[in-house]
Amino acid sequence: MCVNCIRNEVDITEGIPKQATIHFCKNCERYLQPPGIWVTAALESRELLTLCLKKLKGLNKVRLVDAGFIWTEPHSRRIKVKLTIQKEVFANTILQQIFEVEYVVSGQQCDECTRLAAQNTWKAVVQVRQKVEHKRTFLYLEQLILKHNAHKDTTNIKETKDGIDFYYGQRAHAIKMVEFLAAVVPLKYKTSEQLISTDIHTSTSNYKFTYSVEIVPICRDDLVVLPKKLANSMGGGNQLLLCSRISNAVHLIDNNTLNTCEVPHNIYWRSPFLPLASSKALIEYYVLDVEPLGPVRGKNVLADIHVARASDFGRNDDEYIARSHLGAILNPGDTVLGYDLSRSNFNNEEFDKLDRSSLPDVVLVRKSYPIRRKKNKQRQWKIKQLGKEVDEMLPRKQDQARIEHDMEMFMRDIEEDPEFRATVNIFKSQANNNIQNNDMMTDGEEEEEDFPDISLEEMLDEMQINMDDPDHIGDDDDEMMM
Repeated sequence: MCVNCIRNEVDITEGIPKQATIHFCKNCERYLQPPGIWVTAALESRELLTLCLKKLKGLNKVRLVDAGFIWTEPHSRRIKVKLTIQKEVFANTILQQIFEVEYVVSGQQCDECTRLAAQNTWKAVVQVRQKVEHKRTFLYLEQLILKHNAHKDTTNIKETKDGIDFYYGQRAHAIKMVEFLAAVVPLKYKTSEQLISTDIHTSTSNYKFTYSVEIVPICRDDLVVLPKKLANSMGGGNQLLLCSRISNAVHLIDNNTLNTCEVPHNIYWRSPFLPLASSKALIEYYVLDVEPLGPVRGKNVLADIHVARASDFGRNDDEYIARSHLGAILNPGDTVLGYDLSRSNFNNEEFDKLDRSSLPDVVLVRKSYPIRRKKNKQRQWKIKQLGKEVDEMLPRKQDQARIEHDMEMFMRDIEEDPEFRATVNIFKSQANNNIQNNDMMTDGEEEEEDFPDISLEEMLDEMQINMDDPDHIGDDDDEMMM
């Protein structure tokens, strides 16, 4: 048989569909790659051609020689592909044939766009709030959520003025988030439900559940005055204490004796108290002399610290002697942050009941590093954040400045406290080597100052897999993830 007769008798394209359907999401402009993967592909691109060829089931029985697009109108919702295939039809006889396949582009929303478009389809929401002037607690809570992947079941995360809202498609996922929050921060919560619909024939109802979570308004480095009754129940120690740490309880320390105590969330809400002063009221002091007194509790060493206000240094000879737990890390010439009780007025009933003659003039909180390196704007490390949706309108300029200040203070806390940053995932920055070379040995004062820094061993390598370009697997990315 001649070639023309063979072509008339044998059709090697039999079993290969000449029409197919591919699904396209109009919102995110991605195509569905079965069974449930959505990929980005431009018109007449290699990715789109690969996707189209995978839709043809009979191609594995023939040899594909060539494939290419036939131009169609972009708005026609049709994609045409010209294929050239070969197949052995008789002994030592290979037949080649060219044919076209038409694809119909059908609209279908992906799962992510469906959740965004249907804002009112959530079944449960966890509303986390804290009545403080800063957002450093939420910044730390965000890192804990990212580290433990506690946000994996959320359908949406929305940032509000006083906190964060977590939306869920199932009530069980919201309960799981509340249990996680209760394990890392002291809180209380209450549950409310709203009836959405009722089926009188089957006696079934549809509810929406709201979990209102309130975090204790006490933060690290806050100065507090315990109520007399609460102080007596915890050993009858000093009422004026410093908050050293926040976990699922409030950890307090007495600067005069190094005694520590914990206030669990249930005891706190039974006898609540507000901070006497927060980190916003901290004042910088110069350390003139350090006199160790001997008692040591872990990393804390009791000492009498001679200090002078940094603003008064050189203007007058006012000095203060403060008994503090920072005797191990402070040396003459250092700077330290503390609360000035001698010049402050507090609107606190428990503080007014204290004996003023026994109160210290200064309460020292932590060592400070006033001469910050220029790396502050370009650190050699970074942290991730949750992908949050901002509620209502964008923050005003003063609010944005406050947010940036809170973030800077949080980053400094990570740098200065090894125990604190051990609970946070830290990633290497892209310009690590360049920043180190440019900033090294640029300031004589910075060479002498023992600034806290994060070692490379504490940083994680951030890996991102790029399916389109295998040569760039593992590149760093500034993706902000809670």
